Amino acid sequence: MEDEDCPDLVPIDAGGAEDSESSPSRKIPVTIITGYLGSALEKSLAISQGGELYEEWLELRNGCLCCSVKDNGVKAIENLMQRRGKFDYILLETTGLADPGAVASMFWVDSELGSDIYLDGIVSVVDAKHGLQHLTEEKPEGLVNEACRQIALADLIIINKTDLVSREELNEVRTSVRSINGLVKILETQRSRVDLSNVLDLHAFDSLSGISLQKKLDHVKTTHAHLDKGIITVTFEVPGNIKEENLNLFIQNLLWEKNVKDKTGHTMDVIRLKGLVSIQGKSHQVIVQGVHELYDLEETTVAWKEDEKRTNRMVLIGRNLDKEIIKEVFIATVRGKQGDS
Repeated sequence: MEDEDCPDLVPIDAGGAEDSESSPSRKIPVTIITGYLGSALEKSLAISQGGELYEEWLELRNGCLCCSVKDNGVKAIENLMQRRGKFDYILLETTGLADPGAVASMFWVDSELGSDIYLDGIVSVVDAKHGLQHLTEEKPEGLVNEACRQIALADLIIINKTDLVSREELNEVRTSVRSINGLVKILETQRSRVDLSNVLDLHAFDSLSGISLQKKLDHVKTTHAHLDKGIITVTFEVPGNIKEENLNLFIQNLLWEKNVKDKTGHTMDVIRLKGLVSIQGKSHQVIVQGVHELYDLEETTVAWKEDEKRTNRMVLIGRNLDKEIIKEVFIATVRGKQGDS
């Protein structure tokens, strides 16, 4: 197949296309694909099925799908959804400088779209050759490095162009990525060749991610800044049951009020938050998800066993994070207001 040829759409299962036609109300997953300039996302992906080409273009000059341009974004998706019986998946490619969190918020919590589509995950492509240069680029005080933010928000990282670097250089890129996002899955490839089964159906933002998240939490550790003024991953565990309103208060203080500070007085800036918690009155584990100021709690399909020790595990990715302070604030908030529970 020539580079310019449009690939045929391969059904995810044997009844893929037929199921889509017969079940127009089936929710359609959306994957956001982002990558800093030069990571090989300049060439757009088009999909053909049965000889027909389906595409919907929406130009966003500032690379952000929010605020004043949100209505245009809704319109573009609605145009797609009018033909939703012909689609199995929506892949949304952002510009190199875009904040995928702003785009993700539209699909994650927007009530206008929630009944037809759901956010499946955020994929970020990293250039093995120039990735470190992007990650170490100095930004004015108070601004987040765009490449670092994309990695922090990602559910899957694809390190591309690995054939252009030495083993030592690749390891340096890998270490830098992992120091930012200790929870993310990393794939390494050349010429952007990746098995789609590793990219689609991530279920990173719904209750189905509870099982896979449980396994990840068993291995994820707090990281240390590999880069100057770097974004890091912080994780902690606190046993016991907690009240939902107290958990909300902790998250809102952290994400909304931003009144949790490190030892030097800098505000802790949380970019991504994930966790599995034990809520009083609920028999199943509850998954916690946060992107910038947005967050959500959803009960998973994983039930607590009668003899199982209930616990709360949290993972936070961001700047100026201090594990001990965050853990102390969490304990003080969820336990200090629980009374006799």
